[in-house]
Amino acid sequence: MKLMFIGADHEVTGSCHYLNAAGKHILVDYGMEQGVNTFENADLPVEAPLIDYVLLTHAHVDHSGMLPFLYAKGQVQISAA
Repeated sequence: MKLMFIGADHEVTGSCHYLNAAGKHILVDYGMEQGVNTFENADLPVEAPLIDYVLLTHAHVDHSGMLPFLYAKGQVQISAA
């Protein structure tokens, strides 16, 4: 298992965490940064089409705002459970 902090590591916006477990590529949130961009979010460690799941903690833009980008780049299907 591998856990990587992509965003909101040093600030409160742009939340994104990457988890690689059991051969799956999982994002926990994929948020948009807001306000002054003091710290840059890291790039995703895999190409967008390889993301298997995105788990949202909640739907605020700083936790979900980059989902349209992921959809456009990865041609992924979005569904709610």
